[in-house]
Amino acid sequence: MDATLTKKANDLAKEFAGQATTLEELNEVMRALMKTALERMLNTELDSHLGRVSSTGIQPPDEIVAATGTDSATDAAGGSSKARNRRNGTSAKTIQGDMGRLPLAIPRDRDGTFEPLLLGKYQRRLPGFDEKILALYAKGLTTRDLQDIVKELYGVEISPTLVSEITEDLDEEVKTWQTRRLEAIWPIVFMDGIVVHIRGESGRVTEHTMYVAIGVNFAGKKELLGLWLNETEGAKFWLSCLTDLKNRGVTDIFITCVDGLTGFPEAIQTAFPLARVQLCIVHLVRAALKYVTDADSREVIRDLRNIYQAATVLEAEQGLKTFGERWDKKYPTISKQWTAKWPHIISMFDLPAAIRKATYTTNMIESVNRVIRKFTRNRKQYPNRESTLKLIYLAIHEASKKWTMPIPKWKEALNHFAILFEGRMPKILN
Repeated sequence: MDATLTKKANDLAKEFAGQATTLEELNEVMRALMKTALERMLNTELDSHLGRVSSTGIQPPDEIVAATGTDSATDAAGGSSKARNRRNGTSAKTIQGDMGRLPLAIPRDRDGTFEPLLLGKYQRRLPGFDEKILALYAKGLTTRDLQDIVKELYGVEISPTLVSEITEDLDEEVKTWQTRRLEAIWPIVFMDGIVVHIRGESGRVTEHTMYVAIGVNFAGKKELLGLWLNETEGAKFWLSCLTDLKNRGVTDIFITCVDGLTGFPEAIQTAFPLARVQLCIVHLVRAALKYVTDADSREVIRDLRNIYQAATVLEAEQGLKTFGERWDKKYPTISKQWTAKWPHIISMFDLPAAIRKATYTTNMIESVNRVIRKFTRNRKQYPNRESTLKLIYLAIHEASKKWTMPIPKWKEALNHFAILFEGRMPKILN
């Protein structure tokens, strides 16, 4: 607002403060103001449509226009006598907004050619109202929760059909997002799968896996790269996800952080041969504890920590050897599994300590998984595959508004990347 408008608003606020005695009275005044302002703006739009504002900015009164049968200042002053379009009363329309329901008198023209820009012909909600509904929906609220909260906050009754109408507008946005072009080079990409429950056409609810890929760009900030849905999690489908990233412009990934899914590293290096694969240590520890009794679990965790928190590769190798000497007789599978996956465990030792901690766990993507779990907790199940993708996209899109800061000590990491991946860095950074 400019200074003049701000001053007028402040003067009105002072006047209301002296006359309204309750919040409800103040709300009623605000609704009346909103109604008057909207109707005045709609009438101005119609005047512009009819061409009734002269070059001097003076609009002839309605009585003159009605008497002369003209709709322009030029005609009223003696111009062309050709019959022209003119006003034709109003029609009633109720719209929803932050202040509740507002009954409006929408001006009409005789030819029926007037289509307001402020409120479209079929628009029943003020701009911003849909965004608020979507924001609440993205927090994991059910339709019933939304109905209760919107009724309490705005005094507006919303139906499940209205929520569906609002979310349907996301369909095109999601399709555009799924096919958008991506940056060519990504220093770190996290990939993981999370189980969701979907009701099929037969009415039977089955488990599906939502595949999630999150990249860290060269500014150190994370970005959701893709969401894919399949009935099970497997390396073969992950390869199709990676191929999709390539088709959308990704040519190189420095480090991929993944769980211990069999065949996953091979799938990654099929799509991106130069990518280093870093296995999630948290997943490896969880897998190891499946073989361990509760009585031994604390000591096993401590000895495994000596491996992955070592300062160097040599120290980590010694830690694995010591672990085997102590536990192989009782739990031989653990050191065997770690030895088999050793090349994808020690990738982290090429990185500085701060970035090493960020890559040897999938905490960054686990935080996204928490968003998905929170969103699905109240729903329990999704009606179909399309709505699953759409609604989970909505939840993550809402959460991503907080992804504004780079990961800690990113500049230090960038310097290491420049040395480790010399010749593969984007030219703009060289």
